[in-house]
Amino acid sequence: MEKTMVAARLHALGTPMTLDTISVPKPRPTDVLVRVKACGIVPNMANVINNWMTWFPHQPLPKFPAIFGLDPAGVIEEVGEAVINAKPGDRVYVSPLRSCGSCSACKAGHRSLCRYYTLNGYFSTSRDGQKIFDLYPYGGFSEYMTAPEYAIVNIPDNLPFERAGRFGYLGTSYGALKNAGAGPGQVALIDGITGTLGVAATVLGLAMGLSRIIGTGRDERQLQRVKALAPDRIEVIRLGEKSTGEWARSLTGGEGADFVISALGAKAPASTMLDSMKGVRRGGKVVNVGGVAENLPVDVKWLMDEQVQLIGSNWFTTAQGQEMAEMVRTGTIDLSYLENRCFPLADVNEAISGLKDRDGGFSNYVVIP
Repeated sequence: MEKTMVAARLHALGTPMTLDTISVPKPRPTDVLVRVKACGIVPNMANVINNWMTWFPHQPLPKFPAIFGLDPAGVIEEVGEAVINAKPGDRVYVSPLRSCGSCSACKAGHRSLCRYYTLNGYFSTSRDGQKIFDLYPYGGFSEYMTAPEYAIVNIPDNLPFERAGRFGYLGTSYGALKNAGAGPGQVALIDGITGTLGVAATVLGLAMGLSRIIGTGRDERQLQRVKALAPDRIEVIRLGEKSTGEWARSLTGGEGADFVISALGAKAPASTMLDSMKGVRRGGKVVNVGGVAENLPVDVKWLMDEQVQLIGSNWFTTAQGQEMAEMVRTGTIDLSYLENRCFPLADVNEAISGLKDRDGGFSNYVVIP
């Protein structure tokens, strides 16, 4: 008999997802079949999806009915005949990054630079992304999903599936830190340090040896929670209390931070990022992972004179995901700060509809298929 599964599918914009019974997919030769145990969520995903075509018309969503779910973790159930290393029973995080695999960027290991770059279970950055959605139509809001072997991150036994579902946000921050060249002895300025990406960048930055982290946020209680992670290495300030750039320079003897991670989010005004940029030292880097609400009027002569690099960064490589898994295994990073709030698949619409009791970057929302 054909094996079936339950999946939450969106049939049209502006409507709730429905629980549908569909066939369990069969992995192709280079794919694996994963039994999803947990899937991290974007808490206001419903609002984002419903407004997507207005906000980002150049970045297509999958054809409906679509199975969303960005950050799945689970156990490999079956492997295709050409799969070499993955095996049934492996505990894994499934990176949603998909690409063609054959262009020059993919061959060089830079899959996020592929023209077909798509985040499975969410959206594509390319008008050609539908080809990827057709190949991999299953997101994490389903009991089973297929994925290419190249997307698999093996996770250790001391990493619960619920926290592995946070790897998308963690990895985005880790990729930004890598792009910034973060390492021992450096000073980082994190704009938006209390948010999901900001707290992740703080925890990872401490583990990577940063000597000092200074950060901004809007909520005083959350700022103090972040500072408590490492009181002797973290300094925080409320956003708008004073110039972020001037504050950063005052804490570094006038030099400025080695790099800035801008993680304020897509609703932040450009002025906040411009202010924090002026807190970086000569030759420093400014890495944006949050976006801002308007175009950024950058003084390119200042960039030239100061030799400052402005870098856009999104997502991370599977290799970087494996590095994070190893950091968890060895205790180099401790993810116990994450406070899980789990929803059964039947409550997926509630989970993605803009939860009001979010506790900054310390909250971890997951759907359990």
